[in-house]
Amino acid sequence: MSDLVDHSKAQMEETRIVHLVSSEGESFDVPVDVAKMSVIAGEMINDEEDDDNEAQDIPLPNVKSAILAKVIEFMQHHKLEPMSEIEKPLKSSNMADVVQEWYANFVGNGIDQEVLFELILAANYMDIKPLLDLTCATVASMIKGKTPEEIRKTFNIVNDFTPEEEAAVREENKWCEEA
Repeated sequence: MSDLVDHSKAQMEETRIVHLVSSEGESFDVPVDVAKMSVIAGEMINDEEDDDNEAQDIPLPNVKSAILAKVIEFMQHHKLEPMSEIEKPLKSSNMADVVQEWYANFVGNGIDQEVLFELILAANYMDIKPLLDLTCATVASMIKGKTPEEIRKTFNIVNDFTPEEEAAVREENKWCEEA
């Protein structure tokens, strides 16, 4: 009997809709089972079926509409094809060697750094571990095998060390370069 109740509840979550609401007030209709991939959304979803069957609003004040649309795209795809575990340390700086093609394309193909970092913030805020893993691994792949100067150039970081300070830091952390 318990299996029947669990199956019925799962079917209800696939058909029941919630509204994920962005910081701009834009509402996105998402099946409950997809929305629950976010721990924060899952904790806000009222599990008791409403008599009026009105979809519940889940406010996400820290997530912009354009980023929320990308997050929902990720969650919907993840429901159909879960992402494989990302090996650490990364075996390659090419994300196609690390995850399935769809996921590599999701964070690849010249994704704007600002969008990537906003996805990291959204994944962290919404507590979506696979998305956080993917986006952080993408940043790691952008750093992998690069010199400090190349990393600064990639991320537009200004070197505010004097040559003497930089030499001292390199000496203190010489062990890192040997590993």
